[in-house]
Amino acid sequence: MVTLFIPSPSISGFPIGPLTIRFYSLCLITGMIAAWIIGLRRWKARGGRQDSFELILLWAIPLGIVGARAYHVLTHLGDYFGPGINPWSVFFIWEGGIAIYGAVGGGALAAWLVARREKVAFAAFADALAPGIAIGQAFGRFGNWFNQELYGLPTDLPWGLQIDPAHRAPGFEQYATFH
Repeated sequence: MVTLFIPSPSISGFPIGPLTIRFYSLCLITGMIAAWIIGLRRWKARGGRQDSFELILLWAIPLGIVGARAYHVLTHLGDYFGPGINPWSVFFIWEGGIAIYGAVGGGALAAWLVARREKVAFAAFADALAPGIAIGQAFGRFGNWFNQELYGLPTDLPWGLQIDPAHRAPGFEQYATFH
């Protein structure tokens, strides 16, 4: 029996009129803002211009989101294509399904293209932004905590994360806490 554990939040969002604001999205936005601030500070410290940095990010962030969704869809094709499945659901990003690998890939491709067009050294830009991306990813992981997703194997250690039965992976329904 586990006597100590980390509880998971009982809610993952809140309504504002007809919209539901998800804590996951707030965590992702916070991560993007943190990456922007950290990257800009580092970029300016090495003599880069703020306008070039921001122009690159204004392209990299949306294409990073597209890349995040595309990566998820390509690695979960059975969730989006097949008998009785609406193929348009590949565009229903609000139903979940994004991946950091695709976000970094799509964002990096956009950043490289814009940096090249603007005659900005992509390697210097990427170096300035990299620590911010890591911090941003940490904020994003808090979103996974709110959603009770992306946890590890069962554990009875005191730092185990309690996962509600509705969010437990098939075959692990009998366990309450996970790495």
